[in-house]
Amino acid sequence: MSDRLKALADAGVSIWLDDLSRERIESGNLAELVETKSVVGVTTNPTIFAGAIADGERYDEQVRKLVAQGERVDRVIFELTTEDVRNACDILRPVADGSSSDGRVSIEVEPDLANDTEGTIASARALWSAVDRSNVLIKIPATEEGLPAITAAIAEGISVNVTLIFGIDRYRAVMDAYLSGLEAARDAGLDLSRIQSVASFFVSRVDSEIDKRLDAIGTDEATALKGKAAVANAWLAYAAFEEVVASDRWKQLADAGAHRQRPLWASTGVKSDAYPDTLYVSELVVADTVNTMPEKTMDAFADHGEVTGDTVTGKGAEAQAIFDRLSAVGIDFDDVLVVLEDEGVDKFKKSWQELVETVRGQMEKAGQAQA
Repeated sequence: MSDRLKALADAGVSIWLDDLSRERIESGNLAELVETKSVVGVTTNPTIFAGAIADGERYDEQVRKLVAQGERVDRVIFELTTEDVRNACDILRPVADGSSSDGRVSIEVEPDLANDTEGTIASARALWSAVDRSNVLIKIPATEEGLPAITAAIAEGISVNVTLIFGIDRYRAVMDAYLSGLEAARDAGLDLSRIQSVASFFVSRVDSEIDKRLDAIGTDEATALKGKAAVANAWLAYAAFEEVVASDRWKQLADAGAHRQRPLWASTGVKSDAYPDTLYVSELVVADTVNTMPEKTMDAFADHGEVTGDTVTGKGAEAQAIFDRLSAVGIDFDDVLVVLEDEGVDKFKKSWQELVETVRGQMEKAGQAQA
């Protein structure tokens, strides 16, 4: 057992692996990470699946069968990915059984539906039904069109990982969408204790975009602010979370058995060599949160990460002061958020296209082999 990762878990941070492959599942690697590195959840995305399918032979037999059945590429993707997530859910079932909120595996709705409310709802239903495991989370983007889909999914008892959250206002709208869904589920007589949700607040991309703008400004004041915005933004997010869970509205839902929608720190691998490789872990230690990490970041923290106690609670004023300074040097954070969401949705869709092309290539190989 990694002592440093255990200390992080003991501080109340749930460690989720931001990766999945059939190789990890069938080789026992995922189970080993649960056993030795305090991993209690998994997140996936199309890029992760594209890499897994391109690099491994463990998908070949299923691809051959699906090609022989005449399935189209989108259906092949659906079958391959839901099987991996279903099997990962089974590996994490003991964790889920022993926890009120961990042991979860996330799978995304089709990214091309990011601006299509009804399509997102239909995709969420299809994935929920196909995986057929109570510890799966369906990832829905926090776009304007995604918000009502979040409410609709939660209202039907579908557990949701809300993704692509960058700003506090949108995060508040996400929390409202969750509470609205819970209220509808309660009024429909559903068991709220069976519904789970996390809100994935993206971290490193905030620094990447703002640092670029600070470099363009070029003053000493601007340079001194590099690498500070992302953590400050997350601190403000946690303060907003605390406000919601202290509200009478939430307390009524909690009394009815509802679970908190925990903040999940996503995109926690640093993208600049100028920063410590554990920055977005060590500076975001607080109970009742999730940190989903690439294995590289997880290994770095296991090797030299430090847990010095709660580094988030009560940091709202300090965070606001950082944003005041950013504004003073000329950073338009509202514009930053627009750019980040647009880029996020674009990357979301491009990663899907990458997966489509990867699977299409595997299908062509299978077809040639059968010929």
